[in-house]
Amino acid sequence: MKENTVKKAAIGILIILFGLAATYCGMQLPAAVNEQQNEPEESDITKFIVAVEDEPDTVDFQCTSIHYTIAQNVFNRLVEMENDANGDMEILPSLAQSWEISDDGKDYTFHLREGVKFSNGQPLTASDVQFTFERLLTHPDSCNKDIVDIIAGAGALESGETEHLEGFKVLDDLTFVVTIEQPFEAFLACLTMPGASILDQETTMEAGDRFGIEPEWTIGTGSFILWKWIPKDGLLLKANKDCWMGAPNCEGLNLLFVNDAREIRRMFEDGEIDVLDLDELGNAAEFFLHGREYQSRLFSVPRIGITYIAMNESIAPLDDVRVRKAMQLSLDRAMLLAGVYGGRGAVENGIFPQGLYGYNPDLPEIPYDPEEAKELLTQAGYKDGFDLTVSVNSASTRWELSVLEMAQSMWSEIGIRTRIDVIDESDFMSRRKSGELECYTAQWMADFNDPDNFIYTFFGNSHNTTFRSLCYPKEDVMNRVQLARALSDPKKRISEYNDLERIIVQEDAAWIPLYSRRRYYVTSKRLQGIQASWNGSVKNKYREMSIIDN
Repeated sequence: MKENTVKKAAIGILIILFGLAATYCGMQLPAAVNEQQNEPEESDITKFIVAVEDEPDTVDFQCTSIHYTIAQNVFNRLVEMENDANGDMEILPSLAQSWEISDDGKDYTFHLREGVKFSNGQPLTASDVQFTFERLLTHPDSCNKDIVDIIAGAGALESGETEHLEGFKVLDDLTFVVTIEQPFEAFLACLTMPGASILDQETTMEAGDRFGIEPEWTIGTGSFILWKWIPKDGLLLKANKDCWMGAPNCEGLNLLFVNDAREIRRMFEDGEIDVLDLDELGNAAEFFLHGREYQSRLFSVPRIGITYIAMNESIAPLDDVRVRKAMQLSLDRAMLLAGVYGGRGAVENGIFPQGLYGYNPDLPEIPYDPEEAKELLTQAGYKDGFDLTVSVNSASTRWELSVLEMAQSMWSEIGIRTRIDVIDESDFMSRRKSGELECYTAQWMADFNDPDNFIYTFFGNSHNTTFRSLCYPKEDVMNRVQLARALSDPKKRISEYNDLERIIVQEDAAWIPLYSRRRYYVTSKRLQGIQASWNGSVKNKYREMSIIDN
């Protein structure tokens, strides 16, 4: 009896196991998981390029305006932007190998490169591009709608009136037409932004909220594959050996989440980091900038970007232009640049920084005049000053906090009692998007080399200006910004942008421009081939770098 019972139990277990195996075999797993199951479990990460990265809350590039390293390395865009031999910007083919523009400047016919596959083996098609653009407009957390909101029917799709984008027509698997509502000279340049990276429709739809969080669901066509995300530790990216551009020069990337400047310096000196952005070190950067041992390994490039202070015009007393002008005039911006960055950069007086297409070198200088600032505060009814909270993102560089501390001291001279509030990144972004931050400092790096990337992003419409907690109220000025996008004559468009820049910054004092800077990196002895893109970042050039044996 006992033996018979055991046999029956064993048979029952076998039946259950067989049923589970059959169920498992019938499951639809993502292609990325299937492919990873056929790959070796581990790679030799000692051959990976090691760099420092801020830990993101998501790497979904449609839902962040900060964390683009994954977008730049795991994904591609239809087109890319680079410098030509003369240093001028040009649009280059990427996933789109060619395109034609209609005579009226509204219809763009794109031809995708044949044979491009996502890292899970799925072929790239025009439907993936359509899905990408439609998700960019409809995702509830999208931060980058302005990349494609000029496409015909974008507003109707975003509001839920339609299910698909009217201005996107698929002709065949490799050909599609995008129709924009009005001519826009910088439309192709917009498509070079990280937020315009192309998604695998099938995998991304199945992933849902797991996209941008779980590596196996975050699938692109780029030089690397997001392999592992270890919370509080780092990101591991493996080389995509089958990338349509060819395999990268290195085996992978090891992006470490390290925030302490002293620890970063120690790790670099001990040979544990290969590419070090000196922005990560604060004042300790001087050691590498002037140390004889590191001179041959310093890499310096211009940075097309601006550090600024935003003031929320929906919150008193910042709704008074006299108060905002007083805040501008009471900052010795040259001293800020010298005191924190050793003068390595240039004071800016507008929205468009030096190096950007459309930069106006003749814009009047905003002087340092604390006496005039005091008079303006008195006129505004704040003779005894006022209390101000200035926020800073906890993920900002150490130098940005130092700048605020110096600004705090300067503002105190005219009676502005400033409290610096360092806010957790997710809270900072949430409050900034909803227009709640009173005042904050940040830097904006050009996503593409056109003034539209600056003036439309911050002052293009009520949504954009609220999204940045500027809450700029002048509808007539914002309407002019939108109309300027449609000007087909480049000279007229830049002239209009320059006039709008003067009104916004000089007359309305809608923000405080601080400075632009050069960017400095130092490399390990084993790293070769460091390069930077047109805007001064090396993060989308990792594929060109390699590790050699010491």
